[in-house]
Amino acid sequence: MDIIYLLIPIALIFTAIAVKLFFWAVDSKQFDDLDSAGQQILFDDQPKKSDSSKTENDNHD
Repeated sequence: MDIIYLLIPIALIFTAIAVKLFFWAVDSKQFDDLDSAGQQILFDDQPKKSDSSKTENDNHD
């Protein structure tokens, strides 16, 4: 029964830390755009315009 006097404050401290981390994540806009990261993998990457090696190979043909 004495262990409960130790476990309750530890549980409250962990809960307070979790709540603080959640509000930090919301304030730093971690949850603003949840869909685009999952959709980025579905689309092809755009070719870079500054890629000089590709333009050099195209000009030699």
